[in-house]
Amino acid sequence: MTDNPGEQPKIQRSPKRVRTYLGGRLVADSRHPMLVWEHPYYPTYYLPAEDVQAQLRPTGGTRHVDLLGDGDVHDVLVDGASAEGAAVRFPDSSPAQGLVRIDWDAMDEWFEEDEPVYVHPRDPYKRVDILAGSRHVVVRVGGVVVADSRRPQILFETGLPPRYYLPLADVRMDLLRPSQRRTQCPYKGTATYWHVVVDGTEHPDIVWAYRTPLPESQKVAGLACFYDERVEVTIDGELQEKPHTPFS
Repeated sequence: MTDNPGEQPKIQRSPKRVRTYLGGRLVADSRHPMLVWEHPYYPTYYLPAEDVQAQLRPTGGTRHVDLLGDGDVHDVLVDGASAEGAAVRFPDSSPAQGLVRIDWDAMDEWFEEDEPVYVHPRDPYKRVDILAGSRHVVVRVGGVVVADSRRPQILFETGLPPRYYLPLADVRMDLLRPSQRRTQCPYKGTATYWHVVVDGTEHPDIVWAYRTPLPESQKVAGLACFYDERVEVTIDGELQEKPHTPFS
């Protein structure tokens, strides 16, 4: 997608059955969900209006979505549970005509088929490969070696730089301090974080691990990974250029 005037959004049918719940009650159940790329990073589910079982109550407001135009905002009501302003319906003039956008975070659960999915829909054009490696990976923070490993698991994810997941035994755990930060990924699961403290300076949330990753990412379970964007990484003796990503 680009910013060219008159550009059409990328919209395609997903073959997955998609359900979402609020307060334990079914809000929508669709075998014909649509994936809409509102931005380049990941898609959003838009569901046919006839597959939405909850009541949609107009609020009188509108919401603008780039490339799709203005849609009418609705409250979502289902058996005593409600989510204010959580749904948007688009007019016939919109490329999303006949579809309802339900705010992901306003719902309690989303399912693709019978498995829960977190953060956002899985992108059919994104792939995650995890390969065992023997590269010599050295990570420095503030000039101090914090990790030194020759047995990384290298995670290749579409659109992101390779990530080197290292055994904790190869990491200076004495320099790590637990963080309260938690993030979720629809491909890997829930990550926990550490700060790195070097010479009295704290470098917050630059190391993470997936303690119990999703089945497709089990090879990185319990391994530590550093934000290459924020540390100095040497691979086989070659200093790596810091990548520019949304995490820089």
